[in-house]
Amino acid sequence: MAIQSRLGRRRLLQIGIGAAIAGCSSIRQRSRQGFGSHSLSPSALATAGFNSLAQVASRKGFFYGAASDYAMLSSDAQFAARYVENCRILVPENGLKWRALRPSPTEFDFTKTDWLFDFAVKYSLQMRGHTLVWHLSLPRWFSETVNSRNAERHLVHHIESVAGRYAGKVHSWDVVNEAIEVPDGRPDGLRKSPWLEFLGEEYIDLSFRVAAQADPEALRVYNDYGLQYDTSSHAAKRHAALRLLERLQAKGTPIQAFGIQSHLRASETRFNAEKLRQFLRDIASMGLKILITELDVSDQGLPADIEQRDRLVADAYREYLDVVLDEPAVIAVLTWGLSDRYTWLSEFKPREDGLPVRPLPLDENLERKPAWWAIAQAFDNAPLR
Repeated sequence: MAIQSRLGRRRLLQIGIGAAIAGCSSIRQRSRQGFGSHSLSPSALATAGFNSLAQVASRKGFFYGAASDYAMLSSDAQFAARYVENCRILVPENGLKWRALRPSPTEFDFTKTDWLFDFAVKYSLQMRGHTLVWHLSLPRWFSETVNSRNAERHLVHHIESVAGRYAGKVHSWDVVNEAIEVPDGRPDGLRKSPWLEFLGEEYIDLSFRVAAQADPEALRVYNDYGLQYDTSSHAAKRHAALRLLERLQAKGTPIQAFGIQSHLRASETRFNAEKLRQFLRDIASMGLKILITELDVSDQGLPADIEQRDRLVADAYREYLDVVLDEPAVIAVLTWGLSDRYTWLSEFKPREDGLPVRPLPLDENLERKPAWWAIAQAFDNAPLR
């Protein structure tokens, strides 16, 4: 990053996010000037008077938010301003995971998460909790300390400590994350994780019951990925997810919602709208709410040309959201990041040609891309909740 850019960000931090928000008006104007070059429907034009994806979503009765974290929001005031402008729910990308919070078996470090909760209060944002129980992002001490004799104690202590600390301040918790794996899991579709090994399937029910006691006001969510495409693996995972939900409901597990991560690929053509609609209907028929929790669109396999790439990414957003937002049980859309400046895909799924990835609504310079307008269109066309 250029020295001039770093100095500019330091000056923004000195004058504060509030001033940066005011400065975003010039960015919005530049975005609107470029808007005419895109082939958009009259419906999208109707959203042009809105400065925020959250505003468009709220008109239809659902939430829009995005993943971010302490490092970005505390050090980059211009990004923080754009974040506050566009979002109504803050999702800590990594800050609430075990590895971030648990320096030792007996200690918690809430310094950065407390800052995020204070940030949310200051800018009237809701908070999501991601995630209480997962097989990844565990601290180094976990494998040396946790075993079948003490796993329940560690699990309960963690949920009570984290959910209890923020009780009444969280919109929804991803109580259990990614407990299903097909075809490499068990015959019932459950992932062979440390929690399953130590506690059996009952760890899922236990986690939801402890979370319900620790933070009874928050919506309790099961969250998973690999559910959206018309492929054999995604079909098998949808089947396994529905069977898991049925088993949980049969035993009275206090689960209230299902999270669909929705990491899309713009190059993927195996999308069947009716099969996805049926899956959403099946979940809704159980009385569960649905959240689109980690939405982004990978541009792997797309041409290098930015205009062509951006158009295909926008098309993938629009096609997917037009389907999922038809389901009234969908109460939130959360992208896994807001700007290409900060995206996990840069590190974990880079393009083979080495070009910067462009998966999110705003580009690296915080300008609106065709993806922003495609999301706004889908929100504007969605049925009222």
